[in-house]
Amino acid sequence: MIRIVTAPRLESLEYASGRAREHVREVAGSANEAFGEHVRELYAVTDRAERAEATTSEVGAILKRAMQELAAAQEELLLKDFEIRRLHEELESDPLEGQTLTVLLHWGEPHTIYCSREDAYADTATHGRPLDHVWKPCGERPAAEFEWRCEPFIYDGGSSGFRRAFMPAPEPVGGAA
Repeated sequence: MIRIVTAPRLESLEYASGRAREHVREVAGSANEAFGEHVRELYAVTDRAERAEATTSEVGAILKRAMQELAAAQEELLLKDFEIRRLHEELESDPLEGQTLTVLLHWGEPHTIYCSREDAYADTATHGRPLDHVWKPCGERPAAEFEWRCEPFIYDGGSSGFRRAFMPAPEPVGGAA
């Protein structure tokens, strides 16, 4: 088949071709613009994801530390609960004949009462007395002369209370023996 192309037809084809090229340029420009926007969004999303990952790992580390501190606090609380129960049982038990207590005196004034002399010595260590301090008998000297002094008391069933374990020797009255 033979087709004869006329000048108006040729002009029409050239015009349509020009419009198509213009449309292709517009579509290519829009496509490039959309692609650039997608790349920018991809970078922004990647940046947010990296920051979220870093924040997640940081929060994970904080949570791990908090859980360790919580476990230590719970353990300490459990130990204190045991100690409180033991002290309640000890408090509710009746004193036994010969049971001793130690009163820690600071410059002659009662500071604290302990179940044992060792507990009193340990407490003086928290107040600046060295742990290896050698405790000496105080004798007849007044308690106010000593910064820290431990006085043992023993339960006396006859008096329904505690009395000093070591009573000072009675002084002769008016020189009589």
